[in-house]
Amino acid sequence: MRLVSNRVMSVFVLALIALVAVSAGAQSTGGSAEGKKLKNPVASSPESIKAGAALYGKYCKFCHGADAKGNGPMAPKDTHPPDLTDAKWDHGSTDGEIFLVIKEGIGPKFDMKGLKSKMTDKEIWNVVNYLHSLQAK
Repeated sequence: MRLVSNRVMSVFVLALIALVAVSAGAQSTGGSAEGKKLKNPVASSPESIKAGAALYGKYCKFCHGADAKGNGPMAPKDTHPPDLTDAKWDHGSTDGEIFLVIKEGIGPKFDMKGLKSKMTDKEIWNVVNYLHSLQAK
């Protein structure tokens, strides 16, 4: 009986450690040190911005709005997607921080799911370039 208790406790502890690790990897308010270290390998060009705009239209506009103002019709109930055209970025404004938000999502509830299973890293970088092009206007 004691052997079963020890095994159950070990499984519980490992599950708890995994949960903490996943939560720690989620982007929190204020940006991320990991994201600040990432450099965008995709040069911002008309081609990259155009590709990013198409991907934004496919994956992001439903919650963030066609104009990226945070007014999309399909945002989860009781959430407030941010305006991606303003100067205030709660989860970091460097290219790397934005990249990680798009790739991994925003925890702890993950109202914004990560898109790593839908877009390649290069495609995510194109969206980052597109979003920066909106801020310049």
